[in-house]
Amino acid sequence: MNLKVIPVIDILNGIVVHAVRGERDKYSPLKSVLCESTDPVDVARVLRATGFSELYIADLDAITGRTINQDALRRIRAETSSTIMVDAGINTIEKARELLKLGVSNIVIGTETLSDLRFIKRALEIFGVDRVIVSIDILENKILSLSVFIKSYKPIEFAKFLEGAGVTKAIILDLKRVGSEEGPNLTLVKEVIGRTNLEVYVGGGIRNIMDLEELRRVGVSKALIATALHKGIITPQALKERSFLL
Repeated sequence: MNLKVIPVIDILNGIVVHAVRGERDKYSPLKSVLCESTDPVDVARVLRATGFSELYIADLDAITGRTINQDALRRIRAETSSTIMVDAGINTIEKARELLKLGVSNIVIGTETLSDLRFIKRALEIFGVDRVIVSIDILENKILSLSVFIKSYKPIEFAKFLEGAGVTKAIILDLKRVGSEEGPNLTLVKEVIGRTNLEVYVGGGIRNIMDLEELRRVGVSKALIATALHKGIITPQALKERSFLL
C-alpha cells in the first residue's frame, strides 16, 4: 500500500493555528514557510497550488461547542476543489448533514466529542462506509471521550469494535504527539494494523520523511501532518520524490 500525505488545517477562532499537544489554550496563529496568511481559505489555496488535493480540517471552534466555520469550509471546497475530511465535533446526524451540504467529502467522528456508540452505526447506515471516518483520539495512551464507557476501552479493543460495527477507515490521532515532533505512536499503529482490517490514517508527531517511510512500511494509508510541513522539514518536493504526494 502506498501512503498518501494529507495536510492538516486546524481552525480556532476562525484562523489557522499551530496545534501542540492538544493544549488548545496555548495554540498560536500559524507561521508557515508555505503561506504568510492564517486565513483558512488562503492556506487551503496554497496547499492546493503546492500539489495537495486532499485536506484534513479540524474545526476546533465546532469541536469546543461553538459554531461550524461554514463559510470557510464552503469556500475551501468551492475555490480549491480539494477533497476534504472534517472533524467538527460531529455527534448528531443533523450536524453531519450540515457538513456534507457544504461540500465536505468525509465526516470524521472523533471519540473526543462522542457520547453514544450507537451514533457511529447510525451514521454508517445513513451516509455509508465511504463517507464516515472514525478518529480514535488518544491522550496519554487512553481514549479521549465524553463517554465514560468509551474511555474504558483499550485503544486496540475499540479499533476492533469499530471494525465489527462496519467502520472501514479509522484515524489514530495521538493528541499529546500533535505538534511535538516526537514521532508517531508506532506501537499502537502496528497493533491496530496487525489485528484489524481497518484502513488506518495516522496523525500526531510525524517529524520527517523517515517517519513517513516507516508508516508506509507498516501499512498506513494516510499520514496527517502540519508542523513538519509548515516548518519546511518535510517539503512538497521530497514528498513527490518518494511518491507520498502524487
